[in-house]
Amino acid sequence: MKVFQIGAAGGVGRRLTPLLTARGDLVTGMHRGQPAQGETVRAAGGTPVVGDLIADSVEDLAGKMRGHDAVVFSAGAHGTGQDKTTLIDGRGLQKAADAAALAGAARFVLVSVFPEALRDGTRSEGFEHYIKVKKTADVYLTRTDLDWLIVRPGTLLDTPGTGRVTAGPAVEYGDVHRDDVAAFLDAALHAPALSRVIVELTSGDTPVADAVTRLAAA
Repeated sequence: MKVFQIGAAGGVGRRLTPLLTARGDLVTGMHRGQPAQGETVRAAGGTPVVGDLIADSVEDLAGKMRGHDAVVFSAGAHGTGQDKTTLIDGRGLQKAADAAALAGAARFVLVSVFPEALRDGTRSEGFEHYIKVKKTADVYLTRTDLDWLIVRPGTLLDTPGTGRVTAGPAVEYGDVHRDDVAAFLDAALHAPALSRVIVELTSGDTPVADAVTRLAAA
């Protein structure tokens, strides 16, 4: 499989690339053009390509995606302001989905967010805007004809993963390791039956591969 990653230099993206390449997939990792980001993509085993969700048109993005089988979108504005959140997490996802359809990359996996994320803490205007934008992006993707999958992980942890998760259409909110999110995406991307569904994901007791198999069977 040829996979086009948007957000390939990020915390989840750089963990996903080596998992994909280990099974023989070819990965193209889009980044915004900073040399360090390109090196991160290359070090993970991907082929870096410069792209910008804000500046690039749908046609520009489709040109980069053409020839790929699947797109994984894990990009985000990461707290750089509400305008950037709208343009990257919101409009950027819409452009990427339209570009994937135009390019013929039918499989589209989006890393989203739990609607309940951090509900027990102080909620800033910027964070509330982020949650709203992410939900609108989810809705947009579900209304396309793509072979989509939306994964909503809990609060992301950088500590080593356990290889075990809780996954389902609705699970209690909690933490999850970025390692385990990447492992879930890797397995889910290669489970064709797991299609056009939303999956919530936290740490748990079920091996990642078993969790994906159960969801695909359901």
